[in-house]
This record gives sequence, C-alpha cells and structure tokens, in this order.
Amino acid sequence: MILIVLLGLILPRAVTAVLYLFSNWFTGVFETWYWPILGFTFMPYTLLWYSAVQNWYNGAWGTVQGIVLIVAILFDLSSYKKARG
Repeated sequence: MILIVLLGLILPRAVTAVLYLFSNWFTGVFETWYWPILGFTFMPYTLLWYSAVQNWYNGAWGTVQGIVLIVAILFDLSSYKKARG
C-alpha cells in the first residue's frame, strides 16, 4: 500500500489507470463517469485523494482530510503553473 501511495505522488495518472484497470478502487465512488475522467485529465492528485477518503475513511471528511485535499489541489494547480513556464 505504501508503494502505491509513493508512486501516486510521482505518477498520479499512471496509478489512477492501474487502480481503475486492476482493482475496484473507484467502484461506487462517483455517481457519473465524467468526474473521474475530468479528475484524471485535469486534477489527478485531487482525484486520488477524494477516492482515498471514500475508500479509507468511508467518506468521512474531517480536518485532516480537508487539509490534504487543499494540498492536493495546490499540487494540481502548481503543475499547470510549471507547464505554462
């Protein structure tokens, strides 16, 4: 499990694809198909953390989960800033 988390920090889209193809990690997490597609495309860290909260914490959002969500969003947004130059 720790290896998947570490790989998720380095290659979030690859980990998302592997989890989707080889596990039931995203089953029942999203009501529609477009949220995972948008998350995979634009905000992979946020997608992984949201699904982690749904799987590990049974969807219970507390202070720690909220703080990590903000950090995930900042990671996603910072990757766009680096891409723009």
